[in-house]
Amino acid sequence: MLIKQMVVGGMGVCCYVVTCEETKEGIIIDAGGNEDEVLAYCERQGLTVKYIVGTHGHPDHVCGNARIKAATGAKIVLHAEDAAFFGDLRVREYFSMLGLPASPPPDQLVRDGDVLTVGTVSLKVIHTPGHTPGGICLYSAPHLFSGDTLFAGGVGRTDFPGGDTRKLMASIKDKILTLPPETVVWPGHGYGGSRSTVGDEARANPYLTGGW
Repeated sequence: MLIKQMVVGGMGVCCYVVTCEETKEGIIIDAGGNEDEVLAYCERQGLTVKYIVGTHGHPDHVCGNARIKAATGAKIVLHAEDAAFFGDLRVREYFSMLGLPASPPPDQLVRDGDVLTVGTVSLKVIHTPGHTPGGICLYSAPHLFSGDTLFAGGVGRTDFPGGDTRKLMASIKDKILTLPPETVVWPGHGYGGSRSTVGDEARANPYLTGGW
C-alpha cells in the first residue's frame, strides 16, 4: 500500500491517495481542493481511481468531488448518516457560507464495518460520529485515516450543526484508542502535525488525557 498525503484547499485539508501498488487501483480520501494537483499525481502514477471517499460531508473535505469524479469516473462514497444529514436543505444552506462547491450526491453509501477494496488493499469503515453524524475513519492496519475525528494533539470541533462532543469522545475512546498503539494516525488536517500514532495520542493528546 502506497500513501500520498497532500495538503489541499484554503482550509488545509489533508487529502490522501491510497494505492494498491500491484494493481495500480486507488482511493482518494477527502478531496478538499487542488484537484489538478491530485489528478496530476494519479496520472503520473498510472492510477485507476475507484473511489472518492469523504470521511465526512463538510464542504472543505468534499468540494473537489465533482471535478475528480468527472475526470476519473470514480464512485463518491459517504456514510449513510452524513448523506442524509447533508442532504437536508437547511444544512446545505448553512454550510454554503464557506463558499465552496457542493459535492454531487454519493454513488455508494457505507456503514460501520463495511470494507472498501482496491486491488489487495482493504480499508475498513469505522463509524465515528461526533464531528458530524456520519463521520468515519478508514482502517487498514497499521494505518488509520481519521478525518476530523482525531488530529495530532487535537480532536474535531463539535460546534457546527450535527456536532456532538459526547459522541465524539466516545468514538475516540471506544473505536480509536482500542486499536494497537502503533497504529499510524493520518488526520484530516495537520494542525498538530502531519501524522501521529494511537499510542502517542492516548498518552499526550490534551483533549484525551484530562479524563472523559
